[in-house]
Amino acid sequence: MLLNFDLALALVVLTALSGLLWLFDRLFLFPGRRRRASSIAGIAALSDAERDARMRDAMREPIVTDYARSFFPVLFVILVIRSFIAEPFKIPSGSMIPTLLVGDFILVSKFSYGIRLPVLNTRIVETGEPARGDVVVFRYPDNPKQDYIKRVVGLPGDTVVYRNKTIYVNGEEVRRTYVGPYNGPAEAGRDLSAAQVSVEKLGVHEHRMMTMPGTGREGEWTVPEASYFVLGDNRDNSEDSRYWGFVPQDNLVGKAFVVWMNWHDGVDFGRIGTVIR
Repeated sequence: MLLNFDLALALVVLTALSGLLWLFDRLFLFPGRRRRASSIAGIAALSDAERDARMRDAMREPIVTDYARSFFPVLFVILVIRSFIAEPFKIPSGSMIPTLLVGDFILVSKFSYGIRLPVLNTRIVETGEPARGDVVVFRYPDNPKQDYIKRVVGLPGDTVVYRNKTIYVNGEEVRRTYVGPYNGPAEAGRDLSAAQVSVEKLGVHEHRMMTMPGTGREGEWTVPEASYFVLGDNRDNSEDSRYWGFVPQDNLVGKAFVVWMNWHDGVDFGRIGTVIR
């Protein structure tokens, strides 16, 4: 699960409200201020200094309009970037260790799998589909208000088997090369001292994953059309498609591509700029 400060609706509302207030002022209030300033300019009895002061007062915007005019461009730019280019997320759990650590702040490309309208999440432009091995953020099918992050293993129409810590896709074994024991940061409350790290190749992606002694959730699944089968890289400590099913294409949020910061008991500068593979 991802910690996501879901600002989409708030940004849309605030952007629209500030824009409408600014537009209302320009259409209905600004002409009145300009007429009052023009009438003041025509008073010959006033000194130049007094005339300028009164004209400035006449043209002064209401404080609400001033704030709306100042905030609208900023809110609009943030809304466009967050909705159509990239969105930040924070990793609060260890289901993607060793690829992603607790406290990682990541950026997710919002245009990799289609351009979608904010809030409605309706895809309006098709730009691509997930490839096997992509790390994707998606709305959890059982609760779309929560965002999850996992790795794509099965594409539409694939048959995926998970047995003895090994993935088979359409009858072919996914190659895995043993690296050694895991010795990195752990998630609070979980003992990873027995974890074993391997390099796994899914499509064009070679990535690290890890397993724990004992039997994890095994089975066979056939991926429906317009859906994806996803797994966590922390294979035995991940609630993923083995437990709750497939990710519909409409639930995709974007592709994770970089760690821009890690904050967990302090800043880990070594994580900054880590490319997500």
